[in-house]
Amino acid sequence: IMELYLDLLSPPCRAVYLFAEALKIPYEFKSVNLFQGQQYTKEFGELSIIRKVPVLKDGSFVLTESIAILQYLAQKCSVADHWFPADLQQRARLSEYLSWQHLNLRFHCSKVFLLRALHPFVMGSEVPKEKMDAAMEDMKQSLDFLEEKFLQNKQFINGSKISLADLVAIVEMMQPLAVGVDGFKDRPKLLGWRDRVKKELGEKLFNQAHEAVLNSSDMQQKLQNNSEMQKLKSSLSKYFR
Repeated sequence: IMELYLDLLSPPCRAVYLFAEALKIPYEFKSVNLFQGQQYTKEFGELSIIRKVPVLKDGSFVLTESIAILQYLAQKCSVADHWFPADLQQRARLSEYLSWQHLNLRFHCSKVFLLRALHPFVMGSEVPKEKMDAAMEDMKQSLDFLEEKFLQNKQFINGSKISLADLVAIVEMMQPLAVGVDGFKDRPKLLGWRDRVKKELGEKLFNQAHEAVLNSSDMQQKLQNNSEMQKLKSSLSKYFR
């Protein structure tokens, strides 16, 4: 049976988890707590050299990177075609979104989250207003592009049916909600899309997958009390300079 090493605070991990659960793919869940630094410890076992999640382990085959894992699962487990279309142009359109999101929607949503969640712990102060404003503007531009370029007036990003693109996008957009930033506000098109994605995945599963990130109000205290994360302060500070 495949093993998936995941922390549901991480958007890429949630995408993999939701896909495996919604499609009832057999796997063993291996919990890795990023904010406790478990990816750097012996608890991560032979995979500690990777120091990141998600990780898929299928026998002796080990795979990292969420997009690669999702594509591997879609092809290995013979899921419905709309998730990862066989048609050349439909798959190219899906790949277009998956290629774009790394340095755009994912990067900008995660930056808003990390500035609010980690900056006080790492730098010992709240985020400077100009830095936060710039991050919010970057996220807004990515959301505008998601609406205008990729979603347009379609039901889902790749057409009339859900695909890996929707799965990847929705978990990224949920991340800023953990720090009080609602990217869906005043965006009825994205709200309607979110509700359709939730319905396709199952609302109970969707809410359960996001429970940890939406209830992370004690994150600061957990970080302060964790010796592994304290050791990483200096290296993490480079991100916020």
